[in-house]
Amino acid sequence: MRGREPALSVSCLIPAYNEAARIGAVLDAVLGTPEIDEVIVIDDASRDETKAVAAARAGVRLIRHSVNTGKTRALEDGLRAARGDLILLLDADLVGLGASEIGALIAPVRTGRADMSISLRKNAPALWRVIGLDYISGERVFHRALLMPHAKKLKSLPKFGFEVFLNSLVIDRNLRVAVVRWPQVESPLKGRKYGIWKGILGDLGMLRDIFRTVPLWAIIRQIHRMRRLRVRAAQGKA
Repeated sequence: MRGREPALSVSCLIPAYNEAARIGAVLDAVLGTPEIDEVIVIDDASRDETKAVAAARAGVRLIRHSVNTGKTRALEDGLRAARGDLILLLDADLVGLGASEIGALIAPVRTGRADMSISLRKNAPALWRVIGLDYISGERVFHRALLMPHAKKLKSLPKFGFEVFLNSLVIDRNLRVAVVRWPQVESPLKGRKYGIWKGILGDLGMLRDIFRTVPLWAIIRQIHRMRRLRVRAAQGKA
């Protein structure tokens, strides 16, 4: 009788910049998730105690940048360092995250029901909750092999171009996407973290990077195609 194939290993990548106040709770949830085999924090030259908080957690591998390079380059470094079959991406500022939410995000890909899973948080924009897809969510699980052939391309992407670039790979290959709802998890708005004006400028900068990576018409196409690629996440829920 043939034995079961070994479970796919999971590397969790957490890019972080000035998240000392929030990353500890995220790391506690990650370290309490048995499905995760490796945890890597990429500190993107934080000016607060982010790296100290991460370094104090046993089992966390810390990559430090001396210069702030942005999320895409941080994730590129994490991807090159990761050893897992699957990559779990998490933002460092999530509130209300627990092991059950993380496990639910991993499950569709690890069990073969989907090729990528993507979160839909409690405070995702209302339109995304209505259509059932947050196309730029920073919380995802996918096969490391999907992105590694394109690792060099990441160097040329804007700071916040990663998610829409990944979407294009998924769409080009007609991969199955599972949307996992996280009704208890929030990502603080930039205005709450940095103040109103800095938050507005941060959001505008992020949108600029997104549209530099993929034009607006292609973003609309991405949303349409990804909704059509959705599969059930688990137990009849999409």
